Amino acid sequence: MRRKRNYKRNFLGDIKYDSVEVTRFINVLMQDGKKTVAERVLYDALDIVEKETKEKALDVFNKALDNVTPTVEVSRKRVGGANYQVPIEVRPERKFMLAVRWIIGAANSSSGKPMSVRLAQEFIQASKGEGAAIKKKEDVHKMAEANRAFAHFARARRR
Repeated sequence: MRRKRNYKRNFLGDIKYDSVEVTRFINVLMQDGKKTVAERVLYDALDIVEKETKEKALDVFNKALDNVTPTVEVSRKRVGGANYQVPIEVRPERKFMLAVRWIIGAANSSSGKPMSVRLAQEFIQASKGEGAAIKKKEDVHKMAEANRAFAHFARARRR
């Protein structure tokens, strides 16, 4: 039986910045369908970023996303009874989602402050090339580099 086709979604820009990336970030940040809460958290975080860095919030946001976006990751391949961690290039659609998840996860892992403050700190750190989300990216890249010897399995076809 054939699989259901996965259609590519077209997103509209958000209310404040008219940015598709901000809209998609809000959708990932949203919990239990509470989109207005997620919007308020993100917009408050971007306001804090603007106050602290004296730069445009959208520029810091985009720079943080670019810095966290991975280029390679590892995938498991089973070859002859053994499992190998095979480095593969990350698809463009997946790059954005991984970066967003890592930034939100890093903000969630710290505690004691409101989510908007934690998210703002993570944006600022990621735009400077620091922080937990950047560390996650570097760990994934190190894992891929360590398993580079198995890269030829990525092209191996099933028979």
